[in-house]
Amino acid sequence: MGKTRNIMAIDQIFMTHRERFVRFADSYVHHIEAAEDIVSESFLHCWEQRNNLIEVNDIAMYMLVIVKNRCLDYLRRERVRDSITEDMLSDREWELTMRITSLEACEPETLLRNEVQKLIDKALKQMPEKTRNIFVMNRYEWKSYQDIAQETGLSIKSIEYHISKALKVLRHELKDYMPTFLFALHFLNS
Repeated sequence: MGKTRNIMAIDQIFMTHRERFVRFADSYVHHIEAAEDIVSESFLHCWEQRNNLIEVNDIAMYMLVIVKNRCLDYLRRERVRDSITEDMLSDREWELTMRITSLEACEPETLLRNEVQKLIDKALKQMPEKTRNIFVMNRYEWKSYQDIAQETGLSIKSIEYHISKALKVLRHELKDYMPTFLFALHFLNS
């Protein structure tokens, strides 16, 4: 059952996240063909290791870590290649060092969480003001339905309706990020 889940998850991740992973890799390696190769090799590695991924809870996150590590390998090889060249420009070395340092400090979990938070903020801005305010009072200010009802003069049923409406909008906007969204909601509530 776990193996089948991982095969389906890898296929789904390839379909939905490939372009985003390529953009991520390209933002560091600055070579689109190399970025595409890195992502393809990462997916191939995941596919070859699919039977060993039973205990991996978030395959997309696992995949992003593989892409990150392969980008680091690529940049390190580039740095060595550049250092061998007589005409190496010190600016290129500095830029590669900065990109390597930046990528080493990069936490895929934080990247995805920030991306999801931006989508949540965007979805909140699209909601009717009353729905957004009620959702914010409940999820960000930790107010109970009863407290919100007293503060707004609405019934508890109305509060439940607005929270349900907000969650429906968020589910729709974040359908591709549902595992990360659930993590973000847990993070907001803890």
